Amino acid sequence: MRTTRLEAFSDGVIAILITIMVLEMKVPHGVELSVLWPLFPVFLSYVLSFIYVGIYWNNHHHMLHTCRKVTGGILWANLHLLFWLSLIPFATGWVGENHFTASPTALYGFVLLMSAIAYFILQQTIIASQGPDSVLKKAVGNDWKGKISPVIYFSAMVIAYLEPWLSMALYVIAALMWFVPDRRIEHVLHE
Repeated sequence: MRTTRLEAFSDGVIAILITIMVLEMKVPHGVELSVLWPLFPVFLSYVLSFIYVGIYWNNHHHMLHTCRKVTGGILWANLHLLFWLSLIPFATGWVGENHFTASPTALYGFVLLMSAIAYFILQQTIIASQGPDSVLKKAVGNDWKGKISPVIYFSAMVIAYLEPWLSMALYVIAALMWFVPDRRIEHVLHE
């Protein structure tokens, strides 16, 4: 199977996730700007989650361009990633509605951690299926961002029970690391 069908399905799921997240932001009753203030934590969690989903979409897109064919293992690894990404709207809503308190903030980190692990599994499955000269293997190289991100998410989960806002700051730092599109795959594909 070629990657186009897998990409289209994944793109559709990701588009739905973003739609669900924005629909969770309820329109306030009232016409004064002050009625928006209680929604600020919900909006902040939405912005961060939108960025994370965008990062996954962008990197997923690049990663799939290294595939020559899609195997059953890749299909299942991709579904595994989409499962964890599908929990982002729930975690986003819970953390925003509860103003970044400990347990929702820790759960948010858990979903990010599991998404990172699932992405790593998909990446390794693609590398294994493409053989010893895998373009993706050559592109990811040392992958320091891929190694440090799960450490940040796990640390932030623990810190959430001490200082939830510090956890959120760590989630922002991890997102900023990935915000600039990863050019390693582009460089290898254009060699």
